[in-house]
Amino acid sequence: MSEKPLKTTQFKHSRSLRIKAKTNVSGELALDYQVFDEIPVSDTFAWNNLIQTHLTNGDSDLVLLTYLQMLLRCVRPDRHTLPRVLAASCRCGDIFVGKQLHCHALKLGFSLDHYVLTALIEMYGRLDGVDTARWLFDKSPSRNSVSWTLLARLYIMENKPSLAIGMFNQMVDLGVEIDSVVLATAVGACGMLKSLQQGRKLHEITKKCGLEFDALVSNSLLKMYTDCGSIEDAQAIYDQMPLKDVIAGTTIINGYVRKGGFNEALKLFRQMNMDGLKSDSLTFSSVLPACARMAAHKHGKEIHGYLLRNSIDLNLMVQNAVMDMYVKSGFIEYASRIFVRMKDKDLISWTVMILGYSLHGQGACGVDLFCAMERKSTIQIDQVTYAAVLHACSTARMVEQGKFYFNCIKAPNVSNFSLMVALLARAGLSKEARIFIEEQKIERHVDVLRALLDGCRNHQQLALGKQVIEQLCELEPLNAENYVLLSNWYANSARWDKVDKLRQTISDMGLKPKKAYSWIEFRNKVHAFATGDVSHPRSQKIYWELECLIKKMEDEKHQPNPDFSLHDVEEERECIQIGHSEMLAISFGLISTQPGATIRVTKNLRVCRSCHDCAKFISKIAGREIILKDINCFHHFKDGFCSCDDFW
Repeated sequence: MSEKPLKTTQFKHSRSLRIKAKTNVSGELALDYQVFDEIPVSDTFAWNNLIQTHLTNGDSDLVLLTYLQMLLRCVRPDRHTLPRVLAASCRCGDIFVGKQLHCHALKLGFSLDHYVLTALIEMYGRLDGVDTARWLFDKSPSRNSVSWTLLARLYIMENKPSLAIGMFNQMVDLGVEIDSVVLATAVGACGMLKSLQQGRKLHEITKKCGLEFDALVSNSLLKMYTDCGSIEDAQAIYDQMPLKDVIAGTTIINGYVRKGGFNEALKLFRQMNMDGLKSDSLTFSSVLPACARMAAHKHGKEIHGYLLRNSIDLNLMVQNAVMDMYVKSGFIEYASRIFVRMKDKDLISWTVMILGYSLHGQGACGVDLFCAMERKSTIQIDQVTYAAVLHACSTARMVEQGKFYFNCIKAPNVSNFSLMVALLARAGLSKEARIFIEEQKIERHVDVLRALLDGCRNHQQLALGKQVIEQLCELEPLNAENYVLLSNWYANSARWDKVDKLRQTISDMGLKPKKAYSWIEFRNKVHAFATGDVSHPRSQKIYWELECLIKKMEDEKHQPNPDFSLHDVEEERECIQIGHSEMLAISFGLISTQPGATIRVTKNLRVCRSCHDCAKFISKIAGREIILKDINCFHHFKDGFCSCDDFW
């Protein structure tokens, strides 16, 4: 005896508005009904096929309409029908319809079917939360590896990776079949937790299951190890993979870049191309940050040229990465050209360029660009972009505009507070900056204090600077840089007893002050210089060039600023001016490159005032542009001036 058809009135009513909206195109609804009339009532396969076609096309409303027609024509759904209709209800986001379908499954006797149960778990997990899905899972006597894996994935979607790993451990304990999908899911959860210990345990399980080099599992292991910061383990996996694909290569490149292994990332990228692995947009976006350095700008240009020569589609992600690479490698004008030519721009595009202008001393341009974005774009501005324009206001010392943008940030964090303090301090408003710090109760945040100290350095507020340094020593007693700052302050006041005492303190605590280094790229080789360095093969010529330049400066009555009171490198105070690392690198650039060529130097610490003054003078008498990047910004020295306006 055949079962009675299910009641469909309530279900039909709940979907009526959406179905009308979906099928309100002339002839479309009539055509669907004609198709329905042509399908034999007994041919469930044909109905399922029509439902699958609509589902594949993304027409979730038509899936539900077809299901309604099945019920109205007394066609009994089977175990393949309900999972597809449940998937459509998920896409529509309609939990009410999903619950009705659950009732249908119960009445039809399919609620324990593996396919239907899995679809129900997914529907509840996506529309009502993983706890409801877990309740249904626990109540069901019929489970398989698919439903276990699905529940684990739902936990990951709700950012509960530890519960996903717990599900996997239960599977192992109960002897549930372990396949590549569930292993990859569990490994991914370990990556989210950054649990290297748990990840290695799972790695051992993959070996026992013989799935270590399954493409899905091995790529998941690679990502897990890079997420956990163990690039060595990731490299070992990659080296042993019998078949490497672009996903694996991109993952490990990204891992090296995040760890600062830029040269290794570039070598891997070249090897991928030699092995015939076709890089995709994600690969290029991953490797380009490895070129976002002054010394690696040629590699970045080569990759950009490769993209253009091979007519590779420069999607928005790749264009943003190329632009960011040029900003960070010192070519702000190239980045600007790319930005202007971009047909489509997202929030990242605007933010990269706004911050880029600021880093290159063009804060006013950054603020103007932000204003243009507000006028021309409907993009929702986020906290990161507001921070970028606040940075630009600080660079340009545009106090009122900076205050306005700071107040636009709904929930400012310490970084935003630091930018606001930097803005006030750079503008010479140290009293207002201190009041702001007290009102916001942020006086125990070292980033905030360092921002205030930068203002003291720029405006020679030595007394306040000393107070700030003493606060930093209290908050960071194991940071040698703070004691060096205090030592230089005492040295400026000829308090040599205090200087000696601080040196002894640094030694007794086993602290190691940072050493200053500068480097310059020439003929595909990076030449590095330390303070007072005489190890370079051309040292004699380098120092001779500097001595000649210093003599010209003296002849023109130019006196570099000798103040080191708030400088953070002690060895530079004690070394003669021409022995500073950035001066050695600049001199090497002068004697090695063609007349008129731009000299590009990077320093790991802040450039001192004396070298800053010298670089301005050299740019004028040598007729060269010198781009010097320190930890704060890019200094563009040209015709005796610097882009930072002597505020850095």
